[in-house]
Amino acid sequence: MIKIKFLQLIAICIICFTACNNNTENSNNLPKQEEILEKQDTAEEENETIVENFNKEPLKHEFEAWPNKVDSFKNAFNEKFSNEEQETIWALNRVDEKNSWRPDTLIVPKDLDKDWMDFSPFPSQLEILKPVDKFVFFSYPIQAFAVYENGILLRWGPTSMGSKAHPTPTGLHFSNWKSKKSISTVNDEWILPWNFNIANFDGVGWHEYSMPGYPASHSCLRLWKKDAVWLYDFAEQWILDKTGNNKLAEGTPVIVYGSFPFDERKPWLNMLDDPEALNQSVAAMEEAIQEHMDKIMEKQKERKELLKNRNKSKEDNDEV
Repeated sequence: MIKIKFLQLIAICIICFTACNNNTENSNNLPKQEEILEKQDTAEEENETIVENFNKEPLKHEFEAWPNKVDSFKNAFNEKFSNEEQETIWALNRVDEKNSWRPDTLIVPKDLDKDWMDFSPFPSQLEILKPVDKFVFFSYPIQAFAVYENGILLRWGPTSMGSKAHPTPTGLHFSNWKSKKSISTVNDEWILPWNFNIANFDGVGWHEYSMPGYPASHSCLRLWKKDAVWLYDFAEQWILDKTGNNKLAEGTPVIVYGSFPFDERKPWLNMLDDPEALNQSVAAMEEAIQEHMDKIMEKQKERKELLKNRNKSKEDNDEV
């Protein structure tokens, strides 16, 4: 009897040992508690870093004045700055290379090693634009444009808008039709590459053209070539019916905002005294957009429903 109990006890121990051993083997295939916590901490840190970078404050810049009318200064300028650095300087002064001789004084940032987006005067994100797929904003006061996608700033750059005699119409517009090469209806000698119309009957649009460092256009929105090409591909055209006479849906919403101080010092020169002089606050941007939001969302919904119905109709026809 004692022997039997002893054998049973041994058998129980063997079973328990085997079970424990199996549990140990299985547990080795599972992440340890420390590893789980470590991964969670890492993920949280990565998310915090993304949010921190995304919401970070604009960089503080310092600018210096560079005289631009004496050949010795021009030669020194070309020797000191690389082609890429010069391009940044031209953009900040709202000129292209061809017109770089025009300003008497250039503003030059002391930290030219920064990325171009770091010099943006526009907010990196706008909560109000989160539901808007694509959006373009032209600021008359600072002669610059900004492009947002679901509230995230994708691109910004210089522009030359309507002159005092021929102002660009402000308010809400939509991108209509585009052409890689248009001829102005005002003067047939004006060739407008990468033209994207935003006011059909007024003949107003953005396109590549000379950038002299001040609002000089005949109401259009002049851009550098690289920006005109990029916007040409980014923005959407209107949708017309088969006759081409009736508009069924709008293109990308475009807001032209504010007015230019024609009789005052060029706004970007104010950054010599106040580096943040051109910065557009979130509050000011959202206030400018808010009054147009209902129409923007209405037109976006109409476009999406039209495209959805067209795609469904096409799929039905393909099945037949």
